[in-house]
Amino acid sequence: MWFIYLLFMTKVLSSLFFILSLNICFSQSTNYWQQHVDYKIDVNVDVKNYRYTGKQELVYTNNSSDTLTKVYFHLFNNAFKPGSEMDIRLQNIKDPDGRMVEKIKVDNKEVTQSRISKLKPDEIGYLNVSHFLQDGKPATLIDKETVLEVILPKPILPKSSTVFTLDFNGQIPVQIRRSGRNNKEDVALSMAQWYPKIAEFDFEGWHADPYIAREFHGVWGNFDVKITLDKDYIIGATGYLQNGNEIGYNYQDKGVVVKIPKKQKTLTWHFKAPMVHDFTWAADKEYIHDVVKTDFGTTLHFLYKNNPDIIDNWKKAQPETVKLMQYYNTIVGKYPYEQYSVIQGGDGGMEYAMCTLILGEGKLEGLVGLIAHEMGHSWFQHILATNESKHPWMDEGFTTYIEDLGMHYLAENKGERPVLGSYNSYRKLVESGKEQPLSTHADRYDVNFAYSIASYSKGELFLTQLEYLVGKENVIKTLQKYFDEFKFKHPTPNDIKRTAERITNAHLDWYLVDWTQTTNTIDYGIKNVEANSTNSNTTNITLERIGRMPMPIDIYVEYTDGSKESFYIPLKMMHYQKENPTPEISRTILGDWAWAMPTYTFTISKPKSSIQSISIDPSGLMADVKLNNNVFKP
Repeated sequence: MWFIYLLFMTKVLSSLFFILSLNICFSQSTNYWQQHVDYKIDVNVDVKNYRYTGKQELVYTNNSSDTLTKVYFHLFNNAFKPGSEMDIRLQNIKDPDGRMVEKIKVDNKEVTQSRISKLKPDEIGYLNVSHFLQDGKPATLIDKETVLEVILPKPILPKSSTVFTLDFNGQIPVQIRRSGRNNKEDVALSMAQWYPKIAEFDFEGWHADPYIAREFHGVWGNFDVKITLDKDYIIGATGYLQNGNEIGYNYQDKGVVVKIPKKQKTLTWHFKAPMVHDFTWAADKEYIHDVVKTDFGTTLHFLYKNNPDIIDNWKKAQPETVKLMQYYNTIVGKYPYEQYSVIQGGDGGMEYAMCTLILGEGKLEGLVGLIAHEMGHSWFQHILATNESKHPWMDEGFTTYIEDLGMHYLAENKGERPVLGSYNSYRKLVESGKEQPLSTHADRYDVNFAYSIASYSKGELFLTQLEYLVGKENVIKTLQKYFDEFKFKHPTPNDIKRTAERITNAHLDWYLVDWTQTTNTIDYGIKNVEANSTNSNTTNITLERIGRMPMPIDIYVEYTDGSKESFYIPLKMMHYQKENPTPEISRTILGDWAWAMPTYTFTISKPKSSIQSISIDPSGLMADVKLNNNVFKP
């Protein structure tokens, strides 16, 4: 009997293994995997001396097929020291970030000086790690400024987990950029990238980039964070506050009165954040904390300074934020968390998990616009977590795209979409001769001017121009499918391209390559318009491709009698014909235009004398760099 039972169980287990294997095969059909982390952080903050000490427990799961003998941690605050890579970069780049430098006179000439270079010992930022253990055994630490290399006492095998425990201590820098203390808007603490943060390991390997200028990349996981500091400080943060009824400050349940004993010096704030790749917080004694519950299930928190000059703007911005989130839910996909916080951080705007830190002063329109952008990053970076160091155009550009749609949605006087500025910026970049491919690492741009226009403007044009290629409706469908398939993952440029191809059946590899991996430009022109020598009642129109990047072509002809017609020339390598973008105008689909052919001639069935104008792409969605040759008028 025992033998029969064992035989039976063996067969059962074999069957289960087979089924599981099938499930794994089907679920990993693209061979996608990602690492996972579970953080427990307990930190004490000395607000008088701007220092903090903490303990961290990190359960790290290696879902790769690699055996890891090392891991890497980011120590971002170490950038804010004289002589750091960030400091030296500021001293050498031609157009440093104006927030990070100050102007001084040297030999009667005005020059910029890195603010980091002048920080005193009690003003710098630092983050140190000690007592690092892996499963109770000490590891070897190699400090590389903003990156900590950890040589492990035992390897992490594929499909296994390990536990890291460590102590850390840090000093909060005078705010130079994003993270720091007592900024220009007098926010006490903006705590971004403040803890030892394990670097991402993926199919490309380790992403242990030094902190030189911008952008971050993190591992998906769960955070359990306790922050202890002076009881008079109010915190806004990533995650859900677990002990609101002990804290108060409008975090408590309705009807609960929170009384903190006078003798008690501190409060411990306990947050949990599920499935995020970052944890950020800010604190100030003068925060007003407003809570707005929406009818679509997300609670919005607004924390801003008790400054009479800004309170009215912050109150008015709240219903606009609700409208924006609801709109983003509609066009991209449902925001998956139950909470989002808009926090005055006093330094530009930066997206973080379940929250943003933004400038709080200025005009209402600017405040709403800033919220529209930074909250948009909740979709494009904090749900669809691209490696924004390698592909900043995917998070900044796509966010700018939905920001423009959102601001147009909010506008009382609709007019045209506010995308023209991105086209103008892109053309200015091309004319400057300073353009670098979108595939350039965020820190490797020669000048900030090129980075900003490339990432924000040219990145946005990837989608608006895709509208030109396949239609706006298909672009929205692409974004929605992209969201559904890649939320809580790390999508790559190929993923958005393949998603668009699956929606449309168009071939778009040429588009991704030319637009993101080269500086090839689009330039089409009307070369010649002449009466047909064999039939004067018809007209030959010759177009030319001047730029190296190909495109399908929309041609609109307006006649002297007021009538209009359009012609569509598909791109041969695209293998696609888009729907008529102006169905009210009759359209003729012509033969394909192959890239190798520099010119293309077609005939219209009306005499030249009847033509009032001929236009290439009157929609303006194609980023043609020279518009003066796009229109013919007799």
